[in-house]
Amino acid sequence: MRRTVFNEDHEAFRETLRAFIEAEVVPVYDEWFAAGQAPRDFYYKLGELGIFGISVPEEFGGAGLDTHKFEAVLYEETARAGVQFGGSGVHVLLALPYIKMLATDEQKKRYLPKFVTGEEMWAIAMTEPGTGSDLAGMKTTARLSEDGTHYVLNGAKTFITGGVHADRVIVCARTAAPREDDRRFGISLFAVETKSEGYSIGRKLDKLGLRTSDTAELAFVDVKVPTEDLLGEENKGFHYLGHNLASERWGIAFGAYAQAKAAVRFAKQYVQERTVFGKPVAHFQNTKFELAACQAEVDAAEAVADRALEALDAGELTPAEAASAKLFCTEVAHRVIDRCLQLHGGYGYMNEYPIARLYADNRVNRIYGGTSEIMKTIIAKDMGL
Repeated sequence: MRRTVFNEDHEAFRETLRAFIEAEVVPVYDEWFAAGQAPRDFYYKLGELGIFGISVPEEFGGAGLDTHKFEAVLYEETARAGVQFGGSGVHVLLALPYIKMLATDEQKKRYLPKFVTGEEMWAIAMTEPGTGSDLAGMKTTARLSEDGTHYVLNGAKTFITGGVHADRVIVCARTAAPREDDRRFGISLFAVETKSEGYSIGRKLDKLGLRTSDTAELAFVDVKVPTEDLLGEENKGFHYLGHNLASERWGIAFGAYAQAKAAVRFAKQYVQERTVFGKPVAHFQNTKFELAACQAEVDAAEAVADRALEALDAGELTPAEAASAKLFCTEVAHRVIDRCLQLHGGYGYMNEYPIARLYADNRVNRIYGGTSEIMKTIIAKDMGL
């Protein structure tokens, strides 16, 4: 089936990106993997390539393209090469939508030029120890000073992707107590400079997968945040968070589909080269049947991912549709990658093979951005159940 989601501009970007990955990432990726993070200066290279500025308005140094299709190409090409771009995905997929939606003109002038170049890397801090998916239960507070010039931030966050290298972090904190009839009320968003006094990075977390993506614990002790760095209005943070969940979940869905597609590519190459009992593994009927079944699932996931992408670009992707795409694509990726690893035999369990890293990287897709169980709840509610 011929895809119609990409045009010549997207394919030209794909060629440039593929060449960049082969030259700048693949040769050093094992070093990043061992170190548990990509080097900070790599993000300057992404800035030079234009990765960070695709959807940033031209007046702030970006390309001004209102589309997620270039991001989709990025997902496919990094998965195809079996690599990750460190924690930079959060910079664009998660942080940028909040800046574009909430920042004032003055804030955009301060934030976006450095965002585009990679001079100022961003992350977002929502999750807290003990709260998990219950964002309304967060304990981090931000109290307005008596003179009204700044907020005083106190609390802790965990599982913060990009948290080690970040220069600014969008921190979700309570500026007011929850209401009896609305426990989501009272949360606000702040663009916090990580060099602020009282701001500290705790452990760089040792994860099962996504090894090159720096993920950290953060702590705030009487951190002074200028009122000029409040994003949006006070106490409406939970509403803002919900507004961007559809795009976040599309990103996870598309990334999972891309990983599944890459897994089939890795497995096909392996079974054609690997010889067992005097024959290439690809000659056995079981191998053919397994890969054929995987390909059929990838085809279905591609259709779902592409449809969600078109809806997202048109501003029509609903929360339930995003949840459905995430649930389907991540579950497909789970099954496909597992079966493709099996075809590698014992070598599939070795980290020197991309399928092993892909297996570990993929597992979190059914957890972050809302667990599969949360996705089912959203879909069921939309069905009137």
